[in-house]
Amino acid sequence: MHIWVDADACPAVIKDILFRAAQRTGRPLTLVANQHLRVPGSPHIRMIQVPGGFDEADKYIAQHAAAGDLVITADIPLAAEVVAKGAHALSPRGELYDKENIRQLLDLRNFMDTLRSSGVETGGPAAFSAADRQAFANRLDRLLGKA
Repeated sequence: MHIWVDADACPAVIKDILFRAAQRTGRPLTLVANQHLRVPGSPHIRMIQVPGGFDEADKYIAQHAAAGDLVITADIPLAAEVVAKGAHALSPRGELYDKENIRQLLDLRNFMDTLRSSGVETGGPAAFSAADRQAFANRLDRLLGKA
């Protein structure tokens, strides 16, 4: 199982959890972003810098992720694309995207996007919390334990 990270907006505490997991399990971890990110020196961890532009990191991950891989992203369209390929997708808040829930989440995302584009203020996500960090770590451990 290769772990791919949509790293442009991934919280630093989640990246730290992923760095430790890659070291502990020996699984390859690739962070993809349109800016250079510092990563620990490790044979298991690498960083790919893609050109700046809309969804370039998402496109790279969607192209390279394979069935059985794990993709860390808060981007619902990217999650839908990799789930369709047979990969696992996990949000930085610990929400697992799968074939049962991805269509509903994508529809909700599109509905909210339509509301925002028509001028309705929908607010943003809640601040990232310690509970989110713990939910992510717990779900990651379960996924890595199964693989």
